[in-house]
Amino acid sequence: MKSKMAVRRRTTLAFALLAATSVLGISGSASAETVKLQFWDMIWGQPEYIKAAQKIVQDFNKEHPEIQVEYRSIPWSNWYQTFVTAVSSGSAPDISTGAGYQAVQLYKMGAIRPLDGMIEKMKADGDLKDFAPGTVETLRFDNHYVSLPWGLDIRVWYYRPSLLKAAGVEPPKTWEEFRAAAKKLTADGKYGVVASGDTGGSHYVLSSMLNNGGGMFDADRKLTLSSNDRNVEALEWLSGIVADGSMHPASPGYSADDRRAAFFRGEAAFVLDSPNVYKQAGAVSDDIAVLPPMEGPHGDTGTIFWVNNIMMYKQTKNPEAAETFMRWWSQHELPLWTEGHTGQIPARQSFIKDAVADDDRYKYIVDNYIPIGKTTATAYKGIFPALSEVEGEGVLQTLTQQIFQGVPVKDALPQAESRIQEILNK
Repeated sequence: MKSKMAVRRRTTLAFALLAATSVLGISGSASAETVKLQFWDMIWGQPEYIKAAQKIVQDFNKEHPEIQVEYRSIPWSNWYQTFVTAVSSGSAPDISTGAGYQAVQLYKMGAIRPLDGMIEKMKADGDLKDFAPGTVETLRFDNHYVSLPWGLDIRVWYYRPSLLKAAGVEPPKTWEEFRAAAKKLTADGKYGVVASGDTGGSHYVLSSMLNNGGGMFDADRKLTLSSNDRNVEALEWLSGIVADGSMHPASPGYSADDRRAAFFRGEAAFVLDSPNVYKQAGAVSDDIAVLPPMEGPHGDTGTIFWVNNIMMYKQTKNPEAAETFMRWWSQHELPLWTEGHTGQIPARQSFIKDAVADDDRYKYIVDNYIPIGKTTATAYKGIFPALSEVEGEGVLQTLTQQIFQGVPVKDALPQAESRIQEILNK
């Protein structure tokens, strides 16, 4: 997803590196018969991610002189327009990574080549068994596999142990305890919770609804944003935290980077963020702990997660070569974690041990958050094209900002419901 975002880990240094090295050149020794492929990869981490990804492509090119791949980093800013423009102009890449629901949306536009044949081969040789349960099937739409999983992105609650200890507060286990803790921790210019008004902030809304056994859609893909009482209850919980004065007042205007910086500075005790975010915290990293999954008022647990993926485009003139690279990349991408320090969690179970290494917090997330992760479409048991626009168009961000600004849920929901229904009716 745009995620997915998540994700949306961009820095000035990353863009500088992008400008200098976004395209990995093809070896001059390649013959005229060499197949050339374009691989566009989103920036899934700090600058070292790009270096690690480039190195994987270099290794592939050395081992496959008959196929040479050009690597290009794609920033998250205007990512949707970048791909839609490329598809429309006939200049799409052969392969790319992208936002969590990008493949299914571009598939509907006729731009994505299904991977059914490749998936059948992976089933036959046993390679498909390496993927986390359900992740491959999640990427199935219209009776076709539209992409291949590579990373799992999930939202996790973190807290600052030093702040809780100083206030005599125990890590909360339930929503009721969380709200009480946030209120007690709000004093002297510090707040219980910090959030943001961007895409990352909308994950507070999605995560809360799923944590309460709710969801935006039913099993028939019908919108249930306001008709599901569990959703309304979840948004009222967030609204209550704001009403208590426990939400950092700058949250509605904050970006993801602002949100993290405030949390790292100790201006708030709790934050909802991505795996590995504590590795960006510098000297205070050791004072960041993972909060065990909380129970909602009805005993439910859950959080939002995305199956990030790699896809092939119909515009490719060399689908067999593209398949060769895609499978090789999938089997050799461990350095994206060990060297590139991406915040994703490997979709391949064989990579988990090395990706986790001796990091107890990361292991805790894998063991305790991944099993309760749910997609935006949860009840539908799959994905569908409109999800990409629902998450990326801005309607959820507007809803989030309104709630964080203190707009009553009953006043904020109808506008969001109407806009999302318009998207679904397209």
